[in-house]
Amino acid sequence: MSPTPILLLKTKSSPHDGYEDFFSAQNYTPTFIPVLEHRFLKNNLTQVRDLFSTGAFNNNASTPRKYGGLIFTSQRAVEGFAQMIEDEKDVTFNIQTTPPLILYTVGPATARTLTTLRDKHLPNALIHGADTGTGENLAHLILSHYDSLYPTDKPSLLFLVGEVRRDIIPKTLMNQALPAEKRVGVEELVVYETGVMESFEGDFADVVSRESGDVWVVVFSPTGCEAMLRVLGLGPFAGSGTGTGKRNGTGRVFVATIGPTTRDHLREKFGFEAHVCAPKPSPEGVLEGIEKFMGGI
Repeated sequence: MSPTPILLLKTKSSPHDGYEDFFSAQNYTPTFIPVLEHRFLKNNLTQVRDLFSTGAFNNNASTPRKYGGLIFTSQRAVEGFAQMIEDEKDVTFNIQTTPPLILYTVGPATARTLTTLRDKHLPNALIHGADTGTGENLAHLILSHYDSLYPTDKPSLLFLVGEVRRDIIPKTLMNQALPAEKRVGVEELVVYETGVMESFEGDFADVVSRESGDVWVVVFSPTGCEAMLRVLGLGPFAGSGTGTGKRNGTGRVFVATIGPTTRDHLREKFGFEAHVCAPKPSPEGVLEGIEKFMGGI
């Protein structure tokens, strides 16, 4: 059986991309179509630097720490944080304190990048949450783990985010239904902006038009969903003649999302139900969802 095309709506990672390596070995032909342009907000990243330099993450008798750790749920936020640290040669980021600085993350990709950064610049920090898979799962892990570190008087957590994000983590951690001593304060700081690349829609339409058999499209972010649906003629664009990715053949197009944020965005904004929502934001998670779906049709 010939390999199934799988269109990955993301920028290919270098020097190696785990999605390419994994799907190439699973009888798929991966194609990367960049969707997003990211711009780091230097002023806000400078605020993070200043928090380190002024001792906001330190813990001592005279000045209790303001923040006990940071939360990351996107690779771009980690990259912005890493860039800020690499650029600031005169600031010491290694926090030697008890309890240690905690870096909470969701998904193996962000955890790997954070581990490299931690080993070089923050050797006393601890990373938790790599296997949680979703923001909701991470929030529940934080409630349990952070309470074991700070049974009372919990310092807040600094959540580095993009301008488009779900609020499940702050809502869960600061839920008024929780006992006051169990709640965790969360302060969000936007460290990057995201937009759709001008060339995306045309690039995607060109690739789609070359495929005649069944195709899988994997969506990694809410940004670009409208253009994706417009090209495929799906959701609100179904039957309207606006599909620009004209296909030669009778093959089907299936859409998988990397997680619930993008799935819910497609559902709530466009009334489109993705065929698959990956149970974990990883190549293995995407394939698991695809195989389960295909086994049921």
